[in-house]
Amino acid sequence: MKRFLSPFMLTLSAIVALGYAYLAWRLTATAAARALLFVPCLLIWLVPCVYWAGGRESTRRGDELLHAAAYLCAGWLNFLLLLTLARDLVLGLARLAGARGLAAAVETIGVPVVFAGSLAALGIGALVALRGPSLRRVSIPIEGLAPALEGFSIVQISDLHVGPTIGRRYVRHVVERSNALRPDLVVLTGDIVDGSPTRLAPHVAPLAELRAAHGSVFILGNHDCYSGARRWTDHFRSLGLRVLLNEHLLLRRGDAKVVVGGVVDPALQLSEPRAVPRPDLAAAPDEGPALRILLAHNPALTRLGAQAGFDLQLSGHTHAGQFFPWTLAVRMVHAPHVAGLSRQGKMWVYVSAGTGSWGPPVRFGTRTELTLIRLARG
Repeated sequence: MKRFLSPFMLTLSAIVALGYAYLAWRLTATAAARALLFVPCLLIWLVPCVYWAGGRESTRRGDELLHAAAYLCAGWLNFLLLLTLARDLVLGLARLAGARGLAAAVETIGVPVVFAGSLAALGIGALVALRGPSLRRVSIPIEGLAPALEGFSIVQISDLHVGPTIGRRYVRHVVERSNALRPDLVVLTGDIVDGSPTRLAPHVAPLAELRAAHGSVFILGNHDCYSGARRWTDHFRSLGLRVLLNEHLLLRRGDAKVVVGGVVDPALQLSEPRAVPRPDLAAAPDEGPALRILLAHNPALTRLGAQAGFDLQLSGHTHAGQFFPWTLAVRMVHAPHVAGLSRQGKMWVYVSAGTGSWGPPVRFGTRTELTLIRLARG
C-alpha cells in the first residue's frame, strides 16, 4: 500500500486520471466507449505500479508482452491527446469567429479523424522505429590531431534498449551493420538493456560478435543501472566487451596515443551511493599527451568532461526526444547537447539520438541511428 502513496505513483495516477477524464469527456458518448478507452490507460498505469514501484522483475514472456502493450498504448494516447487538443482548439476558434459551418464539421467528423490520425501516427512512428537504425556519418575536426589518427573511426551504439520491443534480430542487424563498417573502435554508450540477464542474455548475445581493430567498449547508462549494474557489467565482460567504470583504455596507433575514458552513470548511486561519475580519473592524466575521448551516457556531464581535459565526449540518453512533443521537452533539459554535434568549451560533444527506442517503439520527427565517427585534423 505504501508504494501507491509514494510521490511518484500519486503524480502518475493523477496524470493518467486527468488524461483519461479529458479524452473520455471529449471523445466518447457511451459507457461502453468510455470502458474501452479506460483499458489502455490502465495498462499505462500498471507497468510503473507493478514493476517499477513494486520491484517485480520481467522474467516471463507475459511480462514482456504486458510491457510492450503498455508502451504502445502510451504512444497511441500521446497522439490521441495531441489531436484532441488540436480539434478543440480549431472548434473553439471556429465558434469565436462565428464560422458555424466549420464548427459543425469539426463536431461531426472531428472524433473519427482524431482516432484515425492517432492510429496512423502510431503506425508510421512504429515503422520508422523498428525497421532499424539509419547510418549517420560524422566527421569531427580535432585541433592538433596527430597525423597517425587521421581517419580514426568509431562506431557508436547507444540506447539500444533491448527488452520488450527490441530483441535478438534487431541486435544482430545492428552488429552486422557495425562490422561491415570495419571501425577502429566500437563504443556502447549506455542504456543497452531493459531487464535482467536471465531474460535478455539470448537477445544481447550477438554483441559478442562485434569486431573492431581496437575492440569494443561499454559504459553504464541509467537503464543498465536500473536493470542491475553489476550483473550486466559481468555479463558484458563475458561477451568480450571492455567495461569502463571511471576507468580508461589506452590505445596506440603508430606514434599516437588515444585515452578512451568511461564514467559510470549518476543512476548507479541508487544502489551504490559512493559511485559517482569521475571524468578526472577516466582522463588518465599520468598517460601524458594523448587524444582523450570521454564516454559518458548522460550529456549533462559535459562540463566535468571539459574540465578534465577531454577533446571529445560521446553520449546518448536523450533519444532526441523520440517523438513530438517530447522532441521539444528534451531541449528544455539538455540544450545545447540534445542530439548531434556541439561544443562545450574546447571539447567536442556528440550526442547520439539512439540506436533503439525506449518505451513506445515510436519515432516521429527523429530517427534511430548507428553512428560512424571519423576524426579529422582541425
